[in-house]
Amino acid sequence: MFLLPGLASGDIIWRGDFETGNRSQYTREQMVSSDRLLVVSNPVAEGKYALKVTVKQGDDPINSSGNRNELVYLGKEKEGSEYYYRWKVMFAPDFPSVDTWQLFTQWHHDGCCGSPPLEFYVRGEEMRMSLNSDATIPWRGKLVRGVWHEFILHVKWSAKASTGFVELWHNKEKVLAKRAAATMYAGQNNYLKLGLYRSDTVKPVGVLYHDGFIQATTLADVLPTTPTPDAGTPVDAGTPDSGTPVDAGTPQVDAGTVDAGTPTVDAGPPVTDAGSRPDEFPGGVIPPGGLSPGEDDEEAVGCNSSGGPLAGMALLGLMGLVGARRRRRS
Repeated sequence: MFLLPGLASGDIIWRGDFETGNRSQYTREQMVSSDRLLVVSNPVAEGKYALKVTVKQGDDPINSSGNRNELVYLGKEKEGSEYYYRWKVMFAPDFPSVDTWQLFTQWHHDGCCGSPPLEFYVRGEEMRMSLNSDATIPWRGKLVRGVWHEFILHVKWSAKASTGFVELWHNKEKVLAKRAAATMYAGQNNYLKLGLYRSDTVKPVGVLYHDGFIQATTLADVLPTTPTPDAGTPVDAGTPDSGTPVDAGTPQVDAGTVDAGTPTVDAGPPVTDAGSRPDEFPGGVIPPGGLSPGEDDEEAVGCNSSGGPLAGMALLGLMGLVGARRRRRS
């Protein structure tokens, strides 16, 4: 039984499930061309549509560190707000196995520079959730390709560890009990980035799929009401379509036959790690004060002379330490 004190009734706040047949549910795209963020009808985890994300080495749509193609939703999670998020991710059979960071979901701060307070990424053969305010990796799970991974994240957004918390389910199994944590940076709001953002040292093409994103105020609102169909294994998922931009409003279909008989497999037992080595974080940098994976985007508010209240100070303090390990934005 799930008891959620303080929430009188449930409500779905936002859907980013691509059931519009395009990317219009999101605020904007960060992509080098439309073929990198394709709305497709095969494979899907639920409904009719999903998002196929492709990243090649050199994809840098915002002239920043790393390579990426991502969707942005400016939900503006504020201090003291509490939400449940549910979404599904499938990694292509040839998704790269590299000893560096590959982010697939992040809640970014709206200040100038630095790394997001909360992020999900792949390193080697593990999926990980990290909290950059205290440099911890509270959950790890085995990376299994070609199947849908369902995540349910419960968050109280706060810059104070005494107020904020996180709680996580993976494939309907609770893998992280409610844990106190600072989930924001002081004086800043958070927003969602969905897609693939990775180190620019990764050479192979990376392909993954997102589907079914829901933001709500209760667990019941994000739980599926019908069984989730098995989409099978995508065919030739590692080979992106031609470089000709595709209209975002027209869903695309991946070529090939999908094996509907492939069952969803267990992604393996989670591993909890409250203390982490510096090189286990995206970019290999410990993020004191909220600076970790080499993210120096100009995001919702853009960089300015002062930057974010916390991330800006951390950036100034760390430039001499990490400058050699990160390609800074000119």
